[in-house]
Amino acid sequence: MKRTGTLSVLVLAGFLYVILNIVQVWSVGRSDIRREVDAIVVMGVAQYDGKPSPQLRARLDHVLTLWKQGVAKLVVTTGGNQPGDRFTEARASADYLIAGGIPESSISMEDLGSTTLQSMQGVAQILNSRGLTSVEIVTDPYHALRSQLIAQDLGLTAYVSPAENSAVTGNAEKKRMINEGLGISLAHVIGFKALDQLTN
Repeated sequence: MKRTGTLSVLVLAGFLYVILNIVQVWSVGRSDIRREVDAIVVMGVAQYDGKPSPQLRARLDHVLTLWKQGVAKLVVTTGGNQPGDRFTEARASADYLIAGGIPESSISMEDLGSTTLQSMQGVAQILNSRGLTSVEIVTDPYHALRSQLIAQDLGLTAYVSPAENSAVTGNAEKKRMINEGLGISLAHVIGFKALDQLTN
């Protein structure tokens, strides 16, 4: 009986821990901490032959807003390409931002990463080579906490400003927030590197 009771307590504690992380995913996704930083980092997502998907476009439009507000003097676009693609997510993002008025000289591309961890590792290398450490991360609300935690694990001072008018809404957003909460709960135990290897 004691073992059964102990197991029940552990299961309940684990369940509550996951719920807590899901709530934190939601909370961070609804926060918007804008301050002057060394660089704005926009996380990549699907592009179609050089044209940002609606999801990516919402992120990039938010970057343009932050740029006009003087949040940073450097923007780092991220994301590699899928087999057969002519453009990387980073390149498609950079082209969109240039067309939106950001000078090409103010944009750096991390164009090799295919996961959040890989992209953020590339971002950290780019910034470290320039002696920069603070970032404002732009992504969808459901993705904000994981991006921030990974950046912090890599030694960056990270804030998040989730994209306004995200293309991911309703039940689709709720499902992704739950998945993020589950993933972050596991990452707190095994680390984001191990989680990245398990899920990719």
